[in-house]
Amino acid sequence: MPRTDQLSPLLEFDDVEPGDDCICGGCNARRRARLHAAPVHEGGHAAARSVRRRAAVLMAAVGTALGGGAAGAATAAAAPAPTPTPGGPASPRAGTPQGEVSGLFGGSASARSFAAPRIATPATTRARIIERAQRWVDQKVPYSMSRYWSDGYRQDCSGFVSMAWGLGSSQTTWTLPDVAERISRDDLQPGDILVYNNPASPQSGSHVTIFGGWADSARTHYTAYEQTAPATLKRSTPYAYWNNSASYVPYRYKGLSTGGNGGGSTGGGSSDGTASTAFPGADRFGPGADNAYVTRLGQMLVQRGGGQFYTQGPGPRWGEADRRATEAFQLAQGWRGSEADGIPGRATWDLLVNGKGRNIDGGTPLPPPPVQPPATGGTGAPAFPGADRFAPGAANDWVRQLGEQLVRKGFGRYYTTGPGPRWTEADRRNVQAFQEAQGWRGAEADGYPGPDTWKRLFS
Repeated sequence: MPRTDQLSPLLEFDDVEPGDDCICGGCNARRRARLHAAPVHEGGHAAARSVRRRAAVLMAAVGTALGGGAAGAATAAAAPAPTPTPGGPASPRAGTPQGEVSGLFGGSASARSFAAPRIATPATTRARIIERAQRWVDQKVPYSMSRYWSDGYRQDCSGFVSMAWGLGSSQTTWTLPDVAERISRDDLQPGDILVYNNPASPQSGSHVTIFGGWADSARTHYTAYEQTAPATLKRSTPYAYWNNSASYVPYRYKGLSTGGNGGGSTGGGSSDGTASTAFPGADRFGPGADNAYVTRLGQMLVQRGGGQFYTQGPGPRWGEADRRATEAFQLAQGWRGSEADGIPGRATWDLLVNGKGRNIDGGTPLPPPPVQPPATGGTGAPAFPGADRFAPGAANDWVRQLGEQLVRKGFGRYYTTGPGPRWTEADRRNVQAFQEAQGWRGAEADGYPGPDTWKRLFS
């Protein structure tokens, strides 16, 4: 057996990288210290990482000499990387490690381990959750597991959800279910989350997204808000995710002020009295609008007889169904002209949230059906319907016809689903590819069809 004085030079290297699965106080403390030290790609010093590696090797040697099992644990094979779903992004979101439970701006929290005790659940609403998530999307918050945004929350996936739910600390994918209840796939509504926890890699292999609503009638894709490298994003995502899809579990925040289902009541309200009942402003509705107020409007309209206008949803993205259902409700009140334009104002909103006014029924004058594009019949180009038919927020059959013709012409490479009636970035990029194939550049190839693009495409 080696003499202890022979081992003493080795014992001075005590900065060993803690194991991810160890919950002892020592490893927890070392992980916290590691989180507060910036990694090399964010400005940290490479020498610190080198010292930790040398220390780990030396300590492993000590464990072997003493007959301990540390060396075997240190050299255990890492879990294999998850296999991406075919058709997913070229680089699946696997590199999204998360920090530990921490207070705002990295301060102390009531719990530090993955098995956290009770966490406070402040009241909030679905609209508020989506608004807070959208704020990070708009600000393009950079991803980081060790840094904190100006609102105090850690800039990783679980910190993002903690922020959106309004928790008083940054939690982890392992502790977020402690403030939520498990639900089924069919129960998902905007503001709920989808969590994947990987026991083989609790911090580096787990992930969570916020559900923003179904993106198609078949419910194969949903709008996901997520914090991942390089920055917060919002995009259509295959259910439940690009990889490890079968292992994601849906959860609902316990602090929803509208109750377990959330959003289903036409009354009620949020803790601040504004998010669910007060009129949010006309700018929340109309072409291009995409927020939880649109979802709430649609749900109230369905309860008042407007379900006939929806073939899917209601959802957070404004569409022709929302406009026609709103117009029908306004017509039911006896309003005409500009008072029944299909865009909710304060009077329309107040009647809906308070359950007043007349419902949409058999005696209600219905709004005219949307204008359908004429069939080409293979004989020539239909008349150009106008540039306003093809813009963010547009949803009509002209968009569908455009997409189908792009596919026929061999310019459908950017579609992952569809084509459909809702204008998307895939439509714009396919149009741009077609325009560039005509030799156009600059403003002539911006991805938005004009009369010349339309004529050439259907010729």
